[in-house]
Amino acid sequence: MADPSSYRPKPGQIPDSPGVYRFRDEHRRVIYVGKAKSLRQRLANYFQDLANLHPRTRTMVTTAASVEWTVVSTEVEALQLEYSWIKEYDPRFNVKYRDDKSYPYLAVTMNEEFPRVQVMRGQKRKGVRYFGPYGHAWAIRDTVDLLLRVFPVRTCSAGVFKNATRTGRPCLLGYIGKCSAPCVERVTPEEHRELAEEFCDFMAGRTGTYIRRLEKQMTEAAEEMEYERAARLRDDIEALKKAMEKNAVVLADATDADLIAVAEDELEAAVQIFHVRGGRVRGQRGWVTDKVEEITTGALVEHALQQLYGEEKGDSVPKEVLVPALPDPVEPVQEWLADRRGSGVSLRIPQRGDKKALMETVERNAQQALVLHKTKRASDLTTRSRALEEIAEALDLDSAPLRIECYDISHLQGDDVVASMVVFEDGLQRKSEYRRFQIKGFEGQDDVRSMHEVINRRFRRYLAEKEKTGEWVDDGHEDGLAGEAGEGLTNGNGLKNEDGRPKKFAYPPQLVVVDGGQPQVAAAKKALDELGIDDVAVCGLAKRLEEVWLPDEDDPVVLPRTSEGLYLLQRVRDEAHRFAITYQRTKRAKRFRASPLDDVPGLGDARKQALLKHFGSLKKLRSATIDQICEVPGIGRKTAETIAVALAQAAPAAPAVNTATGEIMEEEPGTMGSGGEPVTTGAPDERRGQET
Repeated sequence: MADPSSYRPKPGQIPDSPGVYRFRDEHRRVIYVGKAKSLRQRLANYFQDLANLHPRTRTMVTTAASVEWTVVSTEVEALQLEYSWIKEYDPRFNVKYRDDKSYPYLAVTMNEEFPRVQVMRGQKRKGVRYFGPYGHAWAIRDTVDLLLRVFPVRTCSAGVFKNATRTGRPCLLGYIGKCSAPCVERVTPEEHRELAEEFCDFMAGRTGTYIRRLEKQMTEAAEEMEYERAARLRDDIEALKKAMEKNAVVLADATDADLIAVAEDELEAAVQIFHVRGGRVRGQRGWVTDKVEEITTGALVEHALQQLYGEEKGDSVPKEVLVPALPDPVEPVQEWLADRRGSGVSLRIPQRGDKKALMETVERNAQQALVLHKTKRASDLTTRSRALEEIAEALDLDSAPLRIECYDISHLQGDDVVASMVVFEDGLQRKSEYRRFQIKGFEGQDDVRSMHEVINRRFRRYLAEKEKTGEWVDDGHEDGLAGEAGEGLTNGNGLKNEDGRPKKFAYPPQLVVVDGGQPQVAAAKKALDELGIDDVAVCGLAKRLEEVWLPDEDDPVVLPRTSEGLYLLQRVRDEAHRFAITYQRTKRAKRFRASPLDDVPGLGDARKQALLKHFGSLKKLRSATIDQICEVPGIGRKTAETIAVALAQAAPAAPAVNTATGEIMEEEPGTMGSGGEPVTTGAPDERRGQET
């Protein structure tokens, strides 16, 4: 008997969305399948005190050894998928089949002289066409009620039909036009069978023909000014469209296809595949793989296709394979698939309609699989401990580096040079400790000098705080310092602020990781040596080959690809890169939006916009007199004088030039940012971490 707490997922791992879940025993057999509007809430019910559970439920959760789930878009999809899995796995703890009941089907009795549409359960009969399964019988009746407007097929029982034939009076549906009333010979048996065939074709997914035919008839009726008939046809079209919407998991034309989705980051990729047969999801599989090399989404798709169909032949390879990106080139892959199937295979990206919607569902499952994989790997204490131990062993450290800081430099062709510092403690992100730096010691592009400056500034402040155990006073300097080390200090309470939070740079790391190779590592080590710090280890992680570089070493340390230590270093490095490039884009966007009006005291965004709206451009504002500026609502004479002085002191922006004609382009109204310069869109400010 298993303890449910041994395989209970963490609350944050379970998505709060509709889905279907499976419990498996120690032999990986599915023992229970269920559906839920919210997977998180439903699964939480199984992992409560065993004494509070129903005896059957208690037996199930103690027999199970694992639980897994699949995310879907709607509850209807969850219902259909639950049914498919119950039919496929026949789980021992599912109770719905104990009384031999099954999910209902919509059936058309084509084996009768006058085919009848009805709800059927149980064993399928010869000569009857089935559509479904449906979640509830009322869902079938709703669909049929909509379709009878267009396809008035018989729905009455044999007794009602015989009674109407005997009396010569049809039932109520015959009077209101929802039955063609073959019982009183309003239509011939052949005409009624044709109606039944059309009904079956529509339910099988061949819907476009009937929609287009009705739309054409509606247009013709309107042109002939038969507006009542046109209105009825309009209502028929709406009824058909509503009926089509009810089949949430059904693809048109009884599609046989495989849908492949990929969710990826810099290190790993999750692949999910939905197998659709007869227009319905019949199976699912997926896996997570390490990205050993730089690889595109198209190449990942190609590898997935090889994995799926390498051993398959014939109908096991579907006619249609839908993917998020095509391999490059795509022709050899298509030929290979066609050879394995024995006929043509369509490999394409879905663009619209039901296939696009179902692909979005597959993509959500891939994203969830990747998030779950990373959450398990990162949050597992044993795994994190092993990663830290592997790093300590590889770098010859005295103990595991419980606090790791990583630094990265980012710029755009030497402009807006910035740096980031991210912190991992016990192998987990500590985002409140993130910091951002501007490089101010020199101009231009030099990653090595930039790294030296950042390390020097960070640890200079650490030494100052360690010496004085005080708090730095922010007097508006970008560094957050009143001066050099030792100036502007106030008495504090050790390493904590008054609110109990740690000071900015109070704690030293055991390991400094820099994004780069030997030059960056040497620069970081030199900065530490200059400050007399010898108890902080330094290493660099080079992106190309994921080599770990140590100071004063000619050869890198190469960790195995499967190493948890390498995985942790990659996560730290990639997080530093993400944080740095986000800040750099923000700085660039802010610089592009800068204007001389920003330096005018007391001039807010509203009055800037009023000035630009009044004059049309910054160029015309520069040429305006003080009296003309005073005409703008909200602008007094003193403010106008300040604006005029600020614009006179600021050099005008260089005019734009048409490179084809050499013509100087005039500023166009309506293209100014809040500061009066042309707007360039940048990445939004992440608003996390502190600028230093």
